[in-house]
Amino acid sequence: MVMVSSTMLELGTAAPDFSLPEVVSGNTISLSTFDGKSALLIMFICEHCPFVKHVQDELAQLGKDYVPKNVGVLAISANSVQTHPQDGPEQLKGMAQKLGFNFPYCYDESQDTAKAYTAACTPDFFVFDGDRKLVYRGQLDDSRPGNDVPVTGQDLRVALDTVLAGKSVGPDQKPSIGCNIKWTPGNEPEYFGA
Repeated sequence: MVMVSSTMLELGTAAPDFSLPEVVSGNTISLSTFDGKSALLIMFICEHCPFVKHVQDELAQLGKDYVPKNVGVLAISANSVQTHPQDGPEQLKGMAQKLGFNFPYCYDESQDTAKAYTAACTPDFFVFDGDRKLVYRGQLDDSRPGNDVPVTGQDLRVALDTVLAGKSVGPDQKPSIGCNIKWTPGNEPEYFGA
């Protein structure tokens, strides 16, 4: 397990477009799927990562709390099935159903979407405002496996609540930390390991 932190993409960056298959429905999800939403939360996660397992119930709860508030929520897994078959679409579908995700969960087989967002770890979180400009990237909260800090989603929830209130999210943001995205051999981005 290689532990890495978020790349901390520059705030104000426009959300890159994408077109990805949703693992439960088979529908294609793109940025335009979330047109009209007041904010957009994109989470890079996977099935097997202990950091994701540590917070997965909170991820499901985020959807239940914020989808009704007109927030677009999307989970994406970009892990290579060549090296980690346990993160394939069928396993992701089982995870979404078991946890009761009320938001789409997509598989980024080419890993192009993960690269466009400079995603580095699982979990990695990105919040965009109504204009699809990046206002938050970083951690869910201070909890990590084994540190005895409760999982609350505080950092991410404050960012979402701030956007929904029409205010600016403060720039003091802590990077997420987790397992590295499992890049297909030979497909590693330049920022990997940086």
